Amino acid sequence: MAESNRKIIHIDMDAFFASVEQLDNPELRGKPVAVGGSSERGVVAAASYEARKFGVRSAMSSKVAKRKCPDLIFVKHRFERYKEISNQIRELFLEYTDLVEPLSLDEAYLDVTYVKKGKPSATLIAREIKQRIFDRTGLTASAGVSYNKFLAKVASDVNKPNGIFVVTPDRAQAFIDNLEVRKFFGIGKVTAEKLNKMGVWYGRDLKQIDRLELVRLFGKAGSYYYGICRGEDDRVVQPSRERKSVGAENTFSNDLFRMEDLEKELMQIAGKVWERSQRSNVKAKTLTLKFKYADFEQHTRSKTLSGFFNSKALFIAESKKLMKLEGGFDKGIRLLGLTLSNFIHELDEQEPVQLTIEF
Repeated sequence: MAESNRKIIHIDMDAFFASVEQLDNPELRGKPVAVGGSSERGVVAAASYEARKFGVRSAMSSKVAKRKCPDLIFVKHRFERYKEISNQIRELFLEYTDLVEPLSLDEAYLDVTYVKKGKPSATLIAREIKQRIFDRTGLTASAGVSYNKFLAKVASDVNKPNGIFVVTPDRAQAFIDNLEVRKFFGIGKVTAEKLNKMGVWYGRDLKQIDRLELVRLFGKAGSYYYGICRGEDDRVVQPSRERKSVGAENTFSNDLFRMEDLEKELMQIAGKVWERSQRSNVKAKTLTLKFKYADFEQHTRSKTLSGFFNSKALFIAESKKLMKLEGGFDKGIRLLGLTLSNFIHELDEQEPVQLTIEF
């Protein structure tokens, strides 16, 4: 099938976490809301559109967010609630196509080239899905419609919130030519700044650079940039995106220096990670411990088993060993994190567990 014959929809919920909080608590509606920690060391996980008008964004420190918007209301995250609603929305997607690729709790690609119900128009399907999401959950979503994933993803941002934008094959190149490179999906802030310094501001500018030069400047990503500025993206919608890791981390309100305090926090984090690994039914060979010091210097230590972490006790014991290997914490620790990865799907659980690599 020619790439331009595909029909791809990208659905992106509008300010999802914050919108759920406003949905469940009417007193928050119409007010600037941030999901995340309100302490000076906290980070904004999501911001309502009322908060975004003041420049509040996700991943921004709570301290900066509060300075930008003094009336900002902080609420604690409720991931189980967000997951509950996300599952309702995903069930709705599956009524139209089995080719659904979730990117996160609040966004997904749908390949509706061959649709299970309704009219064979991707635009009409996207409108219908948006309406049904609102009818079922009371939340709004934005949609991008095109013939590949890159264009559908970028299009969903054009008319946010609660909008839809369609990029047809005959209009794709003009759309890309006039699109700022900082809005290209797959081009981050640092790369966009590098391109800007080269005089590349729009898709039409990027198209003037040949593939070899882009690869020289940006490595493998250069070939991707060469294709997308020409409307080329042959990635298929993958309904089963395999989980690569499970983890959790915590940023502390005060820097921690004492081993006993760090071990106490480590136990809480380990409990969350182990619960998530059991819920996901994965067997992990590799454990990674992340430290972030008060001066933001970051270290990681890992351990890989020949078998897998077959008990919570083993997981916690090895986590503590990694922390002790790091040594003294004179500078203070502001963040700790644990991750399990390198999953095994078919393995004799009686296989002996032996430590083989340490670094």
